[in-house]
Amino acid sequence: MPAQWNDFFVMVGGGAAALAGLIFVAMSINPKIIIDNKTHKNRAINMLSGFTAIFMASGLALMGNPYPGALGFEWLVLWLIATTIFIRGYVVAIRSGESSIGLNAPRLAGGTICYIAEVIGGTLLIFGNSIGLYIAAIGIVVLFAFLISGAWLLMVGIYEDRGNAN
Repeated sequence: MPAQWNDFFVMVGGGAAALAGLIFVAMSINPKIIIDNKTHKNRAINMLSGFTAIFMASGLALMGNPYPGALGFEWLVLWLIATTIFIRGYVVAIRSGESSIGLNAPRLAGGTICYIAEVIGGTLLIFGNSIGLYIAAIGIVVLFAFLISGAWLLMVGIYEDRGNAN
C-alpha cells in the first residue's frame, strides 16, 4: 500500500475510535430507552458497528501487509459482516414501527451504498486493482457522514422518548 494512504487511515481510524467512544458514553446516559426501543437499539448497534468497522479497516490497512490481495480479502470479510449488521438492523427497526425518525428508503439506500463501496473496494484489491483503495476511501468518508447523522437521529429519538415519558 502506498505510504500516501497512511495519513488517511490514521485519521479515519482515530476519528472512528473516538466517535465510537463518544456514542457509547452518550448511550450509557439513557440505556433503558435504547434497550426498550428496537429502533434505538438497532441504530445504536449500527453506529457502533459502523465506526468499529472503519477502525478495524484502518488498522488492517496500516498493518503493512505487502500483499494488497490479502488486505482486500480482510476488508471483504469485514465489510460483508458490517453490511449485514447494517441492513439487518434497519429492517428490524422499520418492522418494529416503534420510532420512524430517520427510517426511510434514502437513508437505507445511502448507507447500503457506502457499505457496498467497501465490499467492491476489497474485491478489487483482491484482484490487484488499486482503484479499490479509492473506492473504499470514498465509501468510508461518506459512511462517516451517515454514521454521524445516525448518531444524531439516535439522540433526537431518545430525547423525544424521554419527553413522551414525562
